[in-house]
Amino acid sequence: MSAHTHQLHKGASLRDAAARRMAERGEQWTDMRASVFDSLAGFERPASAYDIAEAVSKARGKRVAANSVYRILDLFVGTNLARRVESANAYIANQHPGCLHDCIFLICDNCGQATHIDDDKLSGGVRDAAEHAGFAEVRPVIEVRGRCGDCS
Repeated sequence: MSAHTHQLHKGASLRDAAARRMAERGEQWTDMRASVFDSLAGFERPASAYDIAEAVSKARGKRVAANSVYRILDLFVGTNLARRVESANAYIANQHPGCLHDCIFLICDNCGQATHIDDDKLSGGVRDAAEHAGFAEVRPVIEVRGRCGDCS
């Protein structure tokens, strides 16, 4: 993966970028998908499918099942709209859905905050090592646990 600059999106800009990305991938931007994305983007920390289902249920005024949210989150991960924090089984909205990068998360053990960083040199080294060991189609997910600056 080559180095480049990308635009970070927030609020309406993030929602618009997500809808564009879905259209580029041939997927529909339905009301339910928009509700799940809006809920996910509204969390300050990684959110579980159950957290998102509860928030969407409140916003829509009717119960939304977590398994429906899981399916949408899987689609979002596949279309680069969301990132999965593996160790927490939780998700965060990708603030630059048009750019493909490997996942590198800094996760605070105290407050749970997860910061996504891009370091193509680091993830490229992991890819190279995996390919050297005979792995194909490597998808590095690197999670570093510690304390964030606010909790230190």
